[in-house]
Amino acid sequence: MDIIINLDVMMAKRKMRLKELSERVGVSEQNLSILKNGKAKAIRFSTLEKICQVLECQPGDILEYQPNSLSN
Repeated sequence: MDIIINLDVMMAKRKMRLKELSERVGVSEQNLSILKNGKAKAIRFSTLEKICQVLECQPGDILEYQPNSLSN
């Protein structure tokens, strides 16, 4: 995958557990876990906005693009 999810990094920086983030964002722990582990295929902008609001960060702090050297 070319998009790296750094949600766990931001959560660690804010000393926040998945359960607390889930409660504050209004998204199930299971769905946040899927996102955190890089298994999600998509994310709604409204969800990303809430996550950024709660973690006091920018979308670029959570999402990172890394070119895949194997794709050509």
